[in-house]
Amino acid sequence: MTETDPKLHPYSLEILPPKADGASYQWAIRKNGKMVQRSDRDLHSKTKARESGLAQIEKLLSGFGDR
Repeated sequence: MTETDPKLHPYSLEILPPKADGASYQWAIRKNGKMVQRSDRDLHSKTKARESGLAQIEKLLSGFGDR
């Protein structure tokens, strides 16, 4: 699932499902279609992955995520 929201421009959030049973969800952030960041933590639900990814995009938009 890729989330493209005008408020997130130029970023989009992709939620990556678990690759195996019992594995964790991951997220990927793209800027104008190019991968810029992936999650590095185990996220046990799609909701948690979405929340974590959106929080990271907020940091990127505010200028604090790239330090």
